[in-house]
Amino acid sequence: MEISLTILLAEILSLVVGSILGYFTRQTIAKKQLNTAEGKAIRAVEEAEKKSQEILIEAKDKAVNILEEAKKREQERENQIMRLEQRLERREESLDKKNEAVEQNKELLIKKEREIETIKEEVNATKKKELKRLEKIAGLSKEDAKKILIQLTEEENRDFLAKKIKELENQGQEELEKKSRDIMSQAIQKYAGSHAADTTTSLVNISSDEIKGRIIGREGRNIKALERLTGIEIIVDDTPEAIVISGFDPIRRETARIALEKLIADGRIHPTKIEEAVEFAKKEINNKIREAGEAAAYDVGVAGLEPKLIHILGRLRYRTSFGQNALLHSLEVAHLSGALAAELGLDVSLAKKAGLLHDIGKAVDHEVQGTHVEIGIKILEKFKIGEDIIKAMRSHHEDYPFETPESMIIAAADAISASRPGARKDTLENYLKRLEDLEGVATSFPEVEKSYAIQAGREIRVFVKPDKIDDLGAIKLSRSIADKIEEELKYPGEIKVNVIREVRVTEYAR
Repeated sequence: MEISLTILLAEILSLVVGSILGYFTRQTIAKKQLNTAEGKAIRAVEEAEKKSQEILIEAKDKAVNILEEAKKREQERENQIMRLEQRLERREESLDKKNEAVEQNKELLIKKEREIETIKEEVNATKKKELKRLEKIAGLSKEDAKKILIQLTEEENRDFLAKKIKELENQGQEELEKKSRDIMSQAIQKYAGSHAADTTTSLVNISSDEIKGRIIGREGRNIKALERLTGIEIIVDDTPEAIVISGFDPIRRETARIALEKLIADGRIHPTKIEEAVEFAKKEINNKIREAGEAAAYDVGVAGLEPKLIHILGRLRYRTSFGQNALLHSLEVAHLSGALAAELGLDVSLAKKAGLLHDIGKAVDHEVQGTHVEIGIKILEKFKIGEDIIKAMRSHHEDYPFETPESMIIAAADAISASRPGARKDTLENYLKRLEDLEGVATSFPEVEKSYAIQAGREIRVFVKPDKIDDLGAIKLSRSIADKIEEELKYPGEIKVNVIREVRVTEYAR
C-alpha cells in the first residue's frame, strides 16, 4: 500500500516536475524565438533610421543649394532693380531739367507773344491813323483807293505781259528760223507737200481780185469774223483770182468754203451776212454728210440702216486715218470682205455690212472716250445691229478674239486696204493729231467756250465765256494755257496763245 502510494506520489511528482520542465523549456524556446524577431525588428529600425538620416542629409543639401540659388537670383534682381532705379533717377533728373527749360521757354514765348500783341496793337493803331490821314489827304475812301489800285495793277500786268511776249519773240526768232528750215527740209525730203496741201487746204476761185478787199473788210473785221465763226484760217495773198482756206478739220474747212462761196455770190459781205452764211454752210454740210452715208450704203448694197446711223457713217467722209479717207477705206473693206466671203462660200451680205461699219466709231472718237472699236460696238448696239455683225467687226484690230469666219475676213480686208502702198501717211496723221491735242488742251479749261488751232499749229485762238472771266483773268488764263501746252505737248518752235474775250449785246428797234 505504501509502495503504491509512493509510486503514485512519485508519478505525481514526476508529472509536476515534467510539467515544470516543459513549461520552462517552452519558455526558453519562446524567448529564443522572441529574441530572433526583435533582432530583426531592431535591425530593420536601424536600417530605416540610417536611410532616413541619409535622405534627410540629402534633402538638407538640396535645400541648401536651392536656398543659395534663390539668394543669387534675389541678389541679381536686387542689382537689376538698383540699376533701374538709377536709370529712373537719371531720367527724372533729365526730365526735371527739360521741364525747367520748357517752363523757361514757355515764359519767354508768353513774354514775346505779349510783346508781339502790343506791337500789333501799335501797328494797327498807326495803320488806322495813317489810313485816315491818307483818306483825308487824298479825298478817297479805302474802297475807292482799292479799286484804283486794282486798275493800276491790271495795267501793270498788261504791260508786263506785252513786254514778256515781245522779249520771247525776239529771243526765239533765230531758233524758230533754224527749226523751220529743218522742218521744211524734212518735208521736201519726204515730198509730203502736195499731199498736205490737198488734205489741209481748199481753194475758192473768185472772179476778180477786188473781192479780196471786201472779204478782208474794214480793219479786217470781215475776215476775222469768218475765221472766228469757222475756226479756219483764210489766206488772202497774191495768188491771182483765188483765196486759200487752210485748216486741219475737213468739216470746218468745207463749212468755210461753202460760206465764202455764198458770200461772194451774194456780194454783200459784212459780219451779219457772214453769220448767216456760216449757218447755211453748216446745214449744207449736214446734208452732204447724210448724202455721203446714203451713197456708201447704196454702193455696198446694204439696206435697212436707220437714218441716224447713216448720218454717223457719212461723217467718215470728213475723217482720215493716217492720211487715208475713212469712208473710202470702209467702202474698200466692204467690197474686199464681200469678195473674200464669196470665194470662201460664206455670208456675203453679212461680210459687206460688217466691213462697211467696222470703223464707224472713228466718226465720233474725238468726242467720246474709248477706242474706235469700243465706240463702234456701242453705236451698233444702240441701233440694234445684229450680234453676228458686231462679232465680225470688233476683231479687226485683234482687240477681241476671232469668233466667226467673217471676223477673220474683216481683219484681212482691213489690213489689205490699209497696207496698200500710198494709202496712209503717218506724218500727216501725227500732224493732225497734234492740232487736235492743242485744241483739247485749251478747251479743258472751264472758262473756255471754244478754241481753234491755226497757222499750222503755231497759233491757237481761244474764245472765253465773258460772264465767267474778266480781263485780268483772261491774261492769267493765257499764261495757264501756255504752261499746260508746254507740259503736255511736244512741238517745234513756239505756239502763240490768243485769248479773246468778247461781249455781245443784241437789241431790236421796233
